[in-house]
Amino acid sequence: MKIYLASSNKHKKREMSEIFPEHEIVTPADEGIAFDPEETGETFLANSLIKARALHLITGLPVIADDSGISVDALGGVPGVWSSRYAGPQFHRGRPDGSKTPQEEQNAMLIGELNEAIASGRLDLAAGKKQGLYRNGLRSAHYTCAMVLLTGVNEYTAAVQTMEGTLLEDVKEARGTGGFGYDPIFFLPQYGRTAAELSADEKNAVSHRGKAARIIQAVMGQAL
Repeated sequence: MKIYLASSNKHKKREMSEIFPEHEIVTPADEGIAFDPEETGETFLANSLIKARALHLITGLPVIADDSGISVDALGGVPGVWSSRYAGPQFHRGRPDGSKTPQEEQNAMLIGELNEAIASGRLDLAAGKKQGLYRNGLRSAHYTCAMVLLTGVNEYTAAVQTMEGTLLEDVKEARGTGGFGYDPIFFLPQYGRTAAELSADEKNAVSHRGKAARIIQAVMGQAL
């Protein structure tokens, strides 16, 4: 079945095609559809719904949309929903002029901000663990994915999942070519590798997006 993916990200399309091999995953760009909704939500789920509804109004067909990002415990969850716009300690929600910071710079700034927070000595590991934080120590971070399958403006199934790990200590340690975004600096202790070093099957098995997609997949037969 043809399902639209509310994204122009080629990497995301590849991952979703791998997760949903029984369906034809189509992006707006594949069919020359102008699509650039303003993501004004304060949560991952809100942004997913904004994108899904915008594309559904254009196509009238089922849409899968997701919003994802990385959150660092020691930084209070920064950058979170603003991961793609993050521009360092002074611009957690993006630069005032809206310009995009190159990913390599984002990676370096996020590691630098975390290193400074740890060096300050103000972080309380024990207290944080009581709050469910710092699962992997002071460098703990996690990815979140909120995914929706929208079949009508007010008819959708949603799943929110995470992938736990840590940030590397130095951006020079970044490695791997199999992912995108912050993947080269996101370390998975259980694998001893970064998310960008995992094979497609390995990543889909443990990733925030893969887990959310399997929940959507489980109810897809009833929803469509």
